[in-house]
Amino acid sequence: MLKVALIGYGYWGTKLARNFQNLEAFDLSAIVDIKNKNLKLAKKNYPLAKLSKNYEKILRDKLIDVAIISSPTSTHFKIAKFALENCKHILVEKPLSLSSKKVKKLYNIAKKKNKMIFVDYPFLFSGTIKFIKKIIDKKTYGKILEIESFREQAPTRNDMNVIWDLGTHDVSILTYLLKKKPRSIRTIKKVNNNKSLCHSAYIYLKYNNNLSVIIKNSWISPTKIRLIKIKFQKAILYCDENEALYKIKIYKKNQNLIASKYNLNIPEIDLDEPLSKLASYISKSIKKNKNKLFQNKLNEKITVLLEKINRANE
Repeated sequence: MLKVALIGYGYWGTKLARNFQNLEAFDLSAIVDIKNKNLKLAKKNYPLAKLSKNYEKILRDKLIDVAIISSPTSTHFKIAKFALENCKHILVEKPLSLSSKKVKKLYNIAKKKNKMIFVDYPFLFSGTIKFIKKIIDKKTYGKILEIESFREQAPTRNDMNVIWDLGTHDVSILTYLLKKKPRSIRTIKKVNNNKSLCHSAYIYLKYNNNLSVIIKNSWISPTKIRLIKIKFQKAILYCDENEALYKIKIYKKNQNLIASKYNLNIPEIDLDEPLSKLASYISKSIKKNKNKLFQNKLNEKITVLLEKINRANE
């Protein structure tokens, strides 16, 4: 059984704690947070876990195998570096860092210590994205002509802009599905008068083979939107993460011009919680000493592309 220390028991930390504790492969041994109210809640939910405000003290414990870092983004690098130096595998809430140079430093340490780095890109473990990847890899509906992604409404952050927050989801999904870099990037950023961080962004990526990707990220919206539209040669796919059951709808082009223009297909997909899948993946990866998803510098590629999107048109 792998002993886990969770650093940060806020909104997302509570979700990570539940999913890791629910797997027999893990023992949630310690929880760290600087806020008394969070530690009080942690004590209520996990009475057997050791509680602390000092992550360094907890991570020096040689019995801890995995550090889960769900702290503010500005602290990710410092805590992740300390955890790796103390011989822990790490899972870091996205983004891993706001700097590709720091990502490289973490990987150099991980290599020396023979430890693994995992990042919580939840949609890479969702049934929807796994289904879409199979369609793309098999070229079921021909090549992709265009992708549109709309990700709107989320709590405003003070430690990073909307691109690093919501855009990380889009960039991680695109990097995972397409396995290539865009050849051109255009970004329009919108900033509140009272804030220095952009709250909305319009991103246009152009890939080879005339593939266009349009992304809209915004914290400010009356409704929560999590929609991806992929236009293939033979069909248009809608992926709506807000749907409870029918998250994917495929509108297949009808060759019979007399009939309707599209035939609707709603496939069955795996609706298991992505964080549970992530936890299971980490357990298997450590056991087999293979981290297939995060090989080939996936985290570095995602961070570099986010940096370029942030710098575009400045």
